[in-house]
This record gives sequence, C-alpha cells and structure tokens, in this order.
Amino acid sequence: MNKVIQFFKESYEEMTKNVTWPTWTELQNSASLVLVSSLIIAIVIFAMDNGSNLALDTFYKSLTK
Repeated sequence: MNKVIQFFKESYEEMTKNVTWPTWTELQNSASLVLVSSLIIAIVIFAMDNGSNLALDTFYKSLTK
C-alpha cells in the first residue's frame, strides 16, 4: 500500500512542478487546429465515400443493361 501512496505523491509532484502547461491562448490555437483538421478530413472521407458509391452504382448499372 505504501508503494501506491508513494506513486500518487510522486505523480502529483510531477504534475504540479515539472510539467509545462500550455497557456490559454496556446490551448485555443491547438483546439482550433484540431477542429479545422477534423473538418477537412471529414470532408475528404465524405467525398471519397460518395465518389466510390457513384463509381460502384455506375458499374453495377452497366452490368444490368
């Protein structure tokens, strides 16, 4: 049990004294970058999905004619 308590004490000390936390502005900039990147990736995946759907529909329709 002493090892567990020691672990939490050391973890707390590490988080409060040795970690460099970002400023509020840096955090906002990072969040904006993640949001924009996520939207771009979602649009690319949406376009790929619709493009492959169109290609497969065209292919299957050409087989049935």
